[in-house]
Amino acid sequence: MINVTEPALTISGLHFAYPDGREALRGVDLTLAQGERVALLGPNGAGKTTLVLHLNGILHGGPGRVEISGLPVTPSDRAAIAEIRRRVGIVFQDPDDQLFMPTVAEDVAFGPANLGVRGTELDNRVDEALSAVGMSAHRDQIPHHLSFGQRRRVAVATVLAMRPEILVLDEPSSNLDPASRRELAEILESLPVTVLMVTHDLPYALELCPRAVILDEGRLVADGPTVDLLADRSLMSAHRLELPFGFDPVAALASRRSPS
Repeated sequence: MINVTEPALTISGLHFAYPDGREALRGVDLTLAQGERVALLGPNGAGKTTLVLHLNGILHGGPGRVEISGLPVTPSDRAAIAEIRRRVGIVFQDPDDQLFMPTVAEDVAFGPANLGVRGTELDNRVDEALSAVGMSAHRDQIPHHLSFGQRRRVAVATVLAMRPEILVLDEPSSNLDPASRRELAEILESLPVTVLMVTHDLPYALELCPRAVILDEGRLVADGPTVDLLADRSLMSAHRLELPFGFDPVAALASRRSPS
C-alpha cells in the first residue's frame, strides 16, 4: 500500500558521469508528490534521459540518492530493484521498443506474467490496462498492424498492467496526429498515478502538467508552475527552449480553464 504522506519520488544530490568523464548530472534535487504531473524540460544533451534511467536503476554509481515512495533505488539489491521497476514504469519514445509479442493482449500481459502473475489476476490486469487506454477492442490484433498512435497507447498499457506508482513518459506526443495527441492527453489526465513527462512539446507540457522543471547541463535550473516558466522569455531563451510562433501560454491556459 502506498503511504500518501511519502513523496512519490525523492532525488537528493544526484551526480553521474559517463566513463569518458562527461558529467551528465551535477547535483540534482527533485521531489514529486503522490499524484503530481510534472514536465521535465530542457535542451538536447541536458541530462534528461540520464536522470530518467536512474529512477529504476538502469543507470547508477554516482553520488546521491533516489527513493520511490521511500524505497531507495539500490541496484545491488535484486529484490528491491525488482520492486522499484514495478513501481516506476517508463514508456519510451518509440512504442516499437516495447511491443514484441504476437498480439496486443500478450504484450500487455508480458510484464506482470514475468512477475509471476497468473490466471484470473493476469486477465484482469490486461483488461484493466487496455480499458484505461481505450484499446480493449484491439486485444487480439498484431501490434505492428496498428497505427502509430494506437501502438503508443498499447505501450502505455504494457506499463499500466504492472500497476506502477510513477509513469515516466519520454516524448509522448512525438509523431502523433492531432486527434491521437488529444486522445492520449485525455488518457493521461485520467490516470491515478504520478506522472513525469519528458518533452520538447511545450504546449503539451502546459496542457498536462501543472508543474514543470528545467534541466540544463545536468542541473535543475527552474522549478515552478508550467505556465510561469513558459511565460518567462528570458528563462526560455537562456535554456534554448522555444514555444511555437504566436503561442501565448497564459492565454492558452486561461482558455482551457474558461467554461465552454
